[in-house]
Amino acid sequence: MTAPATATRQRPARPQIVLEVKERVQLSPHLVRIVAHGPAMAEVDAGGHTDAYSKMLFRQPGSDIAPPYDLDALRDELGADLVPSTRTYTVRRVDHEAGELWIDFVVHGTEGVAGPWADSAQPGDPVVLRGIGGGYAPDPSADWHLLAGDESAIPAIASALEAMPADAVGDCFIEVGGEADVLELAAPLGISVTWLFRGAAEAGTSSVLVDAVRAAPWRPGRVQVFVHGERGAMKALRPYFTDERDLERAQLSLSPYWAYGRREDRFQAEKREAIGQI
Repeated sequence: MTAPATATRQRPARPQIVLEVKERVQLSPHLVRIVAHGPAMAEVDAGGHTDAYSKMLFRQPGSDIAPPYDLDALRDELGADLVPSTRTYTVRRVDHEAGELWIDFVVHGTEGVAGPWADSAQPGDPVVLRGIGGGYAPDPSADWHLLAGDESAIPAIASALEAMPADAVGDCFIEVGGEADVLELAAPLGISVTWLFRGAAEAGTSSVLVDAVRAAPWRPGRVQVFVHGERGAMKALRPYFTDERDLERAQLSLSPYWAYGRREDRFQAEKREAIGQI
């Protein structure tokens, strides 16, 4: 029987990659790095993308269920509220020589699911990935690069800067709360890295990133753009690149990593609806 036209087609779930925490590193007051390792590192492939990401599974606080998780069975057995939660995170680095995978988490106290988990993670805790995707890597043939984002984009931006040729030129803008959140990033000498401080403004409510990108001098030649962060800022910047600067689609990687006032499960659902499409 043919499915109705209105039915939603579900992609098959990617196989789970189960690692464990090797080390927790406090990078800044609000950024925590989890270094994971394990035999399943052999299954990890970032595909050459510097924006590689994974939909991670986090079991509920107090739960001792062991991965890999049979989500359908757990939903029937425990109920939807106790099934592991899914959150999407950028893979900061895959180092097969060291047998390590890095993932950086923005942490704001007890807010959210993944942040509190990362804040209290201990060696041996499970790290469960549902495959790895991605779509961007620096183009060495570009005349210059423009990168911009908030804390959520720091891992992808840092990976991109490290992957650029030594003679790369361009501009990079990163929005954070204040000076304590600034990190030392490895970047080509020709890439200007500017840290933008929103101060007391809540993340997702400031215009400092949009204002800085629009005010920056536009360099000559063909640009490659990578801009990711809060949904409102992305909606404000897209017409700047597509309409005012007339960039081709292939030159632009721009999408929201999160939405102010939305949990990720609701945010991801909205992205599939008209209200959430940029």
